[in-house]
Amino acid sequence: MPDQPPTASEPVPPVTRDIALSPRHRWRAYWVAVAVAALTILDLTKVNVALPSIEAALNAGPTELQLVVSGYILTFGLVLVPAGRLGDLRSRRVLFLVGLSLFLVTSLACALAPDTTVLLVARLLQGVAAGIQMPQVLGLVQQLFQGKERGRAFGLFGATIGIATAFGPTLGGLLIALGGSSDGWRLIFWINIPLVAVVIVLAAWLLPDTRTRSQRRLDLDPVGVALFALTILALMWPFLFTTGSPDDDPNRWWLLVASVIFAAAFVFWERRYAARGRMPLMPFTIFSLPSYRNGVLISTAYFSAIPAMFLLGTLFLQGGLGLEPVFAGMVTIGFAVASAWSSWIGGNLVMKLGRPLVVWGILGMVATAGALVLVALFTAPEWTPWMMAAVMAFGGFAGGLVISPNQTLTLADIPVRSGGVAGSVGQLGQRIGTAVGTAVALALFYATVYREQGTVDDTVVLYHDAYATGMIAVGVFLSLALLAGVADLAKRAKAGSQTP
Repeated sequence: MPDQPPTASEPVPPVTRDIALSPRHRWRAYWVAVAVAALTILDLTKVNVALPSIEAALNAGPTELQLVVSGYILTFGLVLVPAGRLGDLRSRRVLFLVGLSLFLVTSLACALAPDTTVLLVARLLQGVAAGIQMPQVLGLVQQLFQGKERGRAFGLFGATIGIATAFGPTLGGLLIALGGSSDGWRLIFWINIPLVAVVIVLAAWLLPDTRTRSQRRLDLDPVGVALFALTILALMWPFLFTTGSPDDDPNRWWLLVASVIFAAAFVFWERRYAARGRMPLMPFTIFSLPSYRNGVLISTAYFSAIPAMFLLGTLFLQGGLGLEPVFAGMVTIGFAVASAWSSWIGGNLVMKLGRPLVVWGILGMVATAGALVLVALFTAPEWTPWMMAAVMAFGGFAGGLVISPNQTLTLADIPVRSGGVAGSVGQLGQRIGTAVGTAVALALFYATVYREQGTVDDTVVLYHDAYATGMIAVGVFLSLALLAGVADLAKRAKAGSQTP
């Protein structure tokens, strides 16, 4: 939709002027941005299958392994909103290049890491790089496309993210097979070097300036940034250190109280900052839009479930059935292909069908989660991977109807000048959801393993139970996404339209 003027109570952003771009220029910039998003998400999912190899090679403990994945998510989430605000105020192209350069250097550090300390520090900085890049992707798409063309663009974006999310374990397993059990995990990071180098060249060559720069002084709200960081850190920390082990420190949950206090201070400061005519880090006016608010709730709950579903499946197939990482990863290929196809379909239909399309997709994912548990429990071990792959293909089609259509509906009413920060808040919800959902599911999974070890002789039965218990969390989070979708359906029905 066209950019809207600020309300009387909303600070006036720096005045910029959009630069007109031809369709050819817009689409080539779009594909560079989508490539950046794919690399960012791929690096989150392909590392999952490498955890057993990293554990063996570096003698890493459960908490360290958790942080290899979740530490990336933590710093990713911390940087998203400030980077989105900076992209809205200044040059997205510069931030793309900064983020990609840091991503390349940190990938090299991960590949060469001699111990877990170096690997963890490099992964934390790699998350910072990802957090710089991702808001620029969504802000650029929001700025370049309108109406049906925006739905098509988000459809392709969702297809790419679906492929990256689901194909990551397969790629990771293949690289481990090529590099060997001791050093194959390093190839997961080495492969980033040429890929990111190519994207840096393309970004420098093909990404255009999308607007003239403002002469107004940059206002980044440093106090708001600090309070926001403390809020997110205190919220995510106890989940990041939840392993399911009896040795988990229960005192970590007190940080959730601190997170509420920091969040209250953040809201108070941001409102006061805005009342003084300054540009707050987070414009709370965007949450007054039901389409945006409900869309963020859906994506947060959905991403609490899906990465956890993939990770639990990988652990069950490798630990319980003894599959090699490459074969465990291949179970998700059907999900990737079907998700890419249905994301394209969903992107083209969302402007016509609206929110019901998303709700049907979530219902399909609820059915998928239930079917995966039934397959794991009641099929013969030699048939289980094949049956799970078939269920995953159905889930991929359903999931593709959720991500890109929901993204289009979520940002439909957001002014272009707030596209970066609005997109980054949505991404923040996804990253928090991923961290929380993965931690809860893993805690249930490993708590079952710890509880039943020594009492259950059959490893397959032990992992059956652990997988089924962990998938309870997946079902709960998908149910929350469904409730948010139904609530949005009712809201839109009252308004008289389900479409943007």
